[in-house]
Amino acid sequence: MLGLAIGVAVILYLVYVYNSLVRARQMTQEAWSGIDVQLKRRADLIPNLIETVKGYAAHEKSTLEEVVALRNRAQAVPEGDVASRASVEGALSQALGRLFALAEAYPDLKANQNFAELQRSLETIEGEIQMSRRYYNGAARDLNVKVESFPSNLVANIFRFARATYFEITNEADRAVPSVRF
Repeated sequence: MLGLAIGVAVILYLVYVYNSLVRARQMTQEAWSGIDVQLKRRADLIPNLIETVKGYAAHEKSTLEEVVALRNRAQAVPEGDVASRASVEGALSQALGRLFALAEAYPDLKANQNFAELQRSLETIEGEIQMSRRYYNGAARDLNVKVESFPSNLVANIFRFARATYFEITNEADRAVPSVRF
């Protein structure tokens, strides 16, 4: 009877250890998925942010260039050419209207503010990637402790649980915050 109780206790303990190893492996896989999501987010977001900022800056620049060009055209029209002058002035009024609408719709649409927003977004994404890396490394550490510690290492070896690799940056250039050039 005592032997049966010891046998049942050993089996229950092995089940407990096995389940804790499975849980640790799942936490590690979940943590890796978190890193993957953040890296994908960065890969998707950074080009979109850059293009958005470029688009706003280009729109602002093209609107200003259009206003200046139409102003120069209006001044170059001969004094007696009313039809040409009216046409150019009408186009200039429309361009000014677009410039005022742009300023009204986006009162803080200035290149430096957009670039500052891009920088803040990049810092946020990098911070989230760093948090995901720390979470993953913590989950990997927990799994590795269970895989290597006695007696759970016996169960880990039987069921082929492997150590998780830490997410480490070995290239010093990769440690730097990405630089964005326009």
